[in-house]
Amino acid sequence: MNIVPNVSFDDTAVAFSSKSDAELYKMYLLFKAMNSNNLVKLGGGLLNTAINLHLPVKFIVKPTIFSHFCGGENIEESEKAVRELSRFNIGAILDYSVEGEGDEESFDATRDELLRTVQKARHDKYVPFTVFKVTGLMAIDLMEKVQARQELTAEERGAFERGRDRVNAICKLCNVSGVRVFIDAEESWIQETIDNLAYEMMELYNKEKAIVYNTYQFYRHDRLDVLKRDYENAIKGNYYLGAKPVRGAYMEKERRRAQVKGYPSPINPTKEASDKLYNNGLRFCIEHLDRIAFCAGTHNEDSCYLLMQLMAENHIAPNDERIYFSQLYGMSDNLSYNLANAGYNVAKYVPYGPVEAVMPYLLRRANENTAIAGQSSRELGLIEKERERRKRETGRRAA
Repeated sequence: MNIVPNVSFDDTAVAFSSKSDAELYKMYLLFKAMNSNNLVKLGGGLLNTAINLHLPVKFIVKPTIFSHFCGGENIEESEKAVRELSRFNIGAILDYSVEGEGDEESFDATRDELLRTVQKARHDKYVPFTVFKVTGLMAIDLMEKVQARQELTAEERGAFERGRDRVNAICKLCNVSGVRVFIDAEESWIQETIDNLAYEMMELYNKEKAIVYNTYQFYRHDRLDVLKRDYENAIKGNYYLGAKPVRGAYMEKERRRAQVKGYPSPINPTKEASDKLYNNGLRFCIEHLDRIAFCAGTHNEDSCYLLMQLMAENHIAPNDERIYFSQLYGMSDNLSYNLANAGYNVAKYVPYGPVEAVMPYLLRRANENTAIAGQSSRELGLIEKERERRKRETGRRAA
């Protein structure tokens, strides 16, 4: 692969330019802990138990794993993270990461909070996107029933329409406000329901530019075909396709369910197959920028280099508004900060919500860092490299 010469993801001086020595040491301790599979499993189990027993764990969690991976407990607390990122020309995607209780009252409360994130983005250029999960706005079992084309009761039809209305309320306000919104991908047995809602919203609100973006999990072997089909439908419907290619987040659950229920797994057989499909998805988006705007959600260095190369080959400016890179807050700063430093559009997902309510998200992040081959080791190695660089720099200044 031809690597774009002016960006190195090993440049730790840029990657950790926002961190003081004390903050860097705190990161070192956190990733050192997450590099131990046994410690993550034990700690996660203890935290879950403590929360279920309503024990006071907030004072332990908030200044450690929560403060590293989350912006705060509400939009106002998250302002510090938004401003920190903005200093380095990185956008923030405020992600309300509370998992709903599954009743109409909680769905309405989630909608109202998501509308507040849109209002925040409307008045802050450093919050370029908002995001939501449809499962925060309607019941999972209802979405599954709709996808399976099972007959709904009158009560279920009413519940589904209320869920659709919540989705529409968010997308409509985004359209009025000029704020782009990601509809997150979820499990395959409800994804078609989510997709159809996304297409409906795109047809309503993507007439002049991409406002609504659907998410494509490329660890699923059919997603490139789906992306191509969606592009053709956007042309026929005379609207723009908003796409967020990601690798995916439900692989083990998908494989287990397919095995238990006896249907073919929707997941690619190997990581290499997922990588190839993801990169081909990037190529397709670049080739069809006439109708597609996209955000590459990836922590994969090769995919980032590929996208930069494709942009250079096609004479697309790094700051072209149709193309964004995105990573999670607290992870892969070597990608985010070096890309932004080179002039590319970058936005970090910044989760927020009450500590106890965000714990499922935090435990997934810890497990993900442990499970992804080399992720914690890579993060830890970069932190160690930067600490050594700063020690040498201090020594040179003292001399």
